[in-house]
Amino acid sequence: MQEENFETLAIRLQAERSHYKEHSVPLYLTSSYKFDDAEEMRALFANEKEGNVYSRYANPNTDELIEKMAVLEGAETGWATASGMAAIFTTFAAFLKSGDHVLSSRSVFGSTHQLLNNIFSKWGITYDYADLDKLDQWENGIKSNTKMIFVETPSNPGIDIIDLEWLGKLAKKHNVLLVIDNCFATPYLQQPIKLGADISIHSATKFIDGQGRTLGGIILGSAVLMKEIEGFARHSGPAMSPFNAWLLSKSLETLAVRMDRHCENALKVAEFLEGNDKISRVMYPFLPSHPQYAIAKKQMKQGGGIVTLVIEGGVAAASRFMDKLKMFSISANLGDTRSIATHPATSTHSKLTEAERLQVGIEQGTVRLSIGLEHIDDILGDIKQALS
Repeated sequence: MQEENFETLAIRLQAERSHYKEHSVPLYLTSSYKFDDAEEMRALFANEKEGNVYSRYANPNTDELIEKMAVLEGAETGWATASGMAAIFTTFAAFLKSGDHVLSSRSVFGSTHQLLNNIFSKWGITYDYADLDKLDQWENGIKSNTKMIFVETPSNPGIDIIDLEWLGKLAKKHNVLLVIDNCFATPYLQQPIKLGADISIHSATKFIDGQGRTLGGIILGSAVLMKEIEGFARHSGPAMSPFNAWLLSKSLETLAVRMDRHCENALKVAEFLEGNDKISRVMYPFLPSHPQYAIAKKQMKQGGGIVTLVIEGGVAAASRFMDKLKMFSISANLGDTRSIATHPATSTHSKLTEAERLQVGIEQGTVRLSIGLEHIDDILGDIKQALS
């Protein structure tokens, strides 16, 4: 396509039309495919010819989603998985072996922490954490057996940020894979591969879908790296369903306009909360008070749809605030059209110890707000009455 604008590409890139000349891409709900003859079947399985073999490997709907995401993020290609955690697990498992070491940001999603701490430790893979705001820890944390650097930025739920261009140069200096969880930003707000990352991962369940309907994960990178992903994923089977891929591809058509509203609303919420005497801390990338505000402005188009706050009074005060909310949903999800409140210490990050939570800024009074697309007056009105 000649057009290069994000919005146009997200809408106009699609699978090849069939002889029916459909305007909207159809669902390809098939597990397998028919071959013209025995020789074609042999050639396809021998990778001598391109084509569909089995929907665990590829499907027109997942192919379309992958192509769109790769173009929008500036990657060569990618792979679609059944969930965001399947994307993270697949990336780890495809590149790591016993004896390897991972240097990870300390503030990672609770299930990612469980993978590093409980699952991969059984396989002889070790890890260390580094803080996103302490750059010396990253240089000093790389060992002779470090194979991968893994980072969430902005992080969940602390909204910590690291300079991706600086981190990309560090990873290349030490010949280490740099993997970025780009879930909070989406390709519309941040493109890690263009800033030096090797692989970018998304939980498409969140803002990519944007309506709380489905699960999905996306892994993006170079064709060479995705061959390694493909080699693991084709046989371990974390495949995305054609129906979910179709939903997510259609969702990409409205990603830009949705993220614009998410960001506009979230910034207004963050500015309001920052002036409230019942709130001890507000974290949002585009607030000038954010410690990495300058970095966020450099590498993100806007600040995203997540605002994290700490309410004075600990878990009791946080619970009172959440229980008084009338419009906000209490849920563990985020990135929905509907505004959502989450208490990370007792839900998404409950498997971490209290000390581990405090290390990444999760206090008992911490509440994560996923700001939706409702009218800003209604969002602020609900927050105001819940704080009263």
